[in-house]
Amino acid sequence: MTTIDNTALGRLDKEGRLLNAVLKGDTTKPGRFGFRGDIALKFQAQVADEKRPPDYSIEQVLTVAQEGEETIPVLAGYLHSYAYLADVAKVLDGALSPKGSYFMFCNNIDLLAKYRTRIGDIEFRILPCDESTVWKEMMDLAGVDKNDIKKLDTAGKLDYLLDAAKNLNESYTEISFEDGVAKMEPVKNRNENRPV
Repeated sequence: MTTIDNTALGRLDKEGRLLNAVLKGDTTKPGRFGFRGDIALKFQAQVADEKRPPDYSIEQVLTVAQEGEETIPVLAGYLHSYAYLADVAKVLDGALSPKGSYFMFCNNIDLLAKYRTRIGDIEFRILPCDESTVWKEMMDLAGVDKNDIKKLDTAGKLDYLLDAAKNLNESYTEISFEDGVAKMEPVKNRNENRPV
């Protein structure tokens, strides 16, 4: 049984940042811990014992961490604003590796844009996400067919997808974080065109 405490996700768990978990536990690979859910980036001020949802998070996170390793090898998630990338780098400082594969789908970048952005020595691949999910976008990106994984359980599907994603190496345009902030568009209201 892999415990989260001995992985790069342990600190985030202790800080109460791992929320809304669809999966938070062992995967099908020995010593590997998987997480699907949200990682809180900024907490609201708490009054007494009241538990409030975070101001904002990395949503729809897909990640795994190996027992005994200090860094997360691969992570994908959704950011409501590209500007939150600075918080991602801060909150996950020390848990990310220059060799890792990190995908951030952003609500407010051009739908045709695909960037590489470095913060410190960590590189993030920045992709648009409009009315889709990180899971679906990552499946498309990694070229995984849903029939390939339909017999697997939640943990097995996560292993399969992230193992495929780890080796992706598209040559996206490299831009600085500041350039990205200058180019970003207003955040779209996700509920705007939804039927009530």
